[in-house]
Amino acid sequence: MGRTADVVVVGAGIMGCATAYELARRGLAVTVVERDGIGSGGTGLSSAIIRTHYSHEVTTRMALHSLRVFQDFDHVVGGDVQFRRTGWVAVAPEADRAGLEANVAMHQRLGIAARLLSPEDVRDAVPSMQLDDIAVAAWEDESGYADPHLTVSAYADAARRHGAMFLLGTPVTGIELAGDRVAGVSMADDVVAAPIVINCAGPWGARVAAMAGLTIPVASPRIQVAVFRRPGTDEAHPVIMDFVQGLYLRSEIGGLTLAGRIDPAEAEELVDPDEFPTYADDDFVAYVGERTLQRCPGWEDMEYASGYASLYAVTPDWHPIIDEVPAGSGHFLCTGFSGHGYKLGPAVGLLTADLVTRSATPAFDPGMFRLHRFSEKALVQSRYGHSIAG
Repeated sequence: MGRTADVVVVGAGIMGCATAYELARRGLAVTVVERDGIGSGGTGLSSAIIRTHYSHEVTTRMALHSLRVFQDFDHVVGGDVQFRRTGWVAVAPEADRAGLEANVAMHQRLGIAARLLSPEDVRDAVPSMQLDDIAVAAWEDESGYADPHLTVSAYADAARRHGAMFLLGTPVTGIELAGDRVAGVSMADDVVAAPIVINCAGPWGARVAAMAGLTIPVASPRIQVAVFRRPGTDEAHPVIMDFVQGLYLRSEIGGLTLAGRIDPAEAEELVDPDEFPTYADDDFVAYVGERTLQRCPGWEDMEYASGYASLYAVTPDWHPIIDEVPAGSGHFLCTGFSGHGYKLGPAVGLLTADLVTRSATPAFDPGMFRLHRFSEKALVQSRYGHSIAG
């Protein structure tokens, strides 16, 4: 048949849909090609935590921009994403004190409502927590969580309102090249000709990059989440990031809590993104359940409600690749978000659109996310022992 566009976006998760929206509202003809449905990959199963705590000013500013979008999503983008402000607390041992204090100082300089808490302060804020092994904590007043399905669907709808087209249930089978530039993408029975292709394929990002002759360090680990029903109350609790137990806890309506790991060891289970177990393993449920009760012993009567497994797209330094590779080719990478993608999504859409359109005044500097940092041995470093926390 043959179609044409100014830009083809591969993947309809939050990165693909937010980028399509930002480009379409600038007047570009955008086609999004997605192998399944809107948000059918990692976005739809995201824990959807929204916080601004990062070790670098660029990612912190991106997280703050995204927080502001989530807070006023209906006005900024359109649609209700059910943002819930619960507050966010990180509890840490003495070994992480310096990093936590430096981060909070930087956040305050950028205008974020963040502050340090003593263990006694945390106990006042979250009475259910046991804090004998905690030396210091950080608190964010404005953070919380939202609904990932509603978010990605709202971005897709907003992109459509600006003229973007979505080809769903349509796997990309190849990236068309003309010399040293991209010329579009091919599917089983169709082609979309375009001078710009953006790889927003998440866990499938390395496969899509290979269609353009590129090898990129993006792996696809299986990541699990357990859902527990807390005893006695439906009241929301703050999002908890526990650097001691290697755990995060996020409340959900109905007296539920989502529990997952922030230990990079979980990413060691690499899988085929087309075929992997989508349930939570019994061992995982027991592991996070035990650590949840160590942190919140008052929940001793909690019950396991459900669980599931999804995918991350992980790079060696747990930070994304957002870059044009090769330079001047029209082939852009926007993948490898390593579990940070949802909370950064609105800013990433803006950053990628600025990069594609060669904006003279980009909102964020993309240099930290260049692909060649890996060959240059210039990996992004966290102030903590690993980069999963930022």
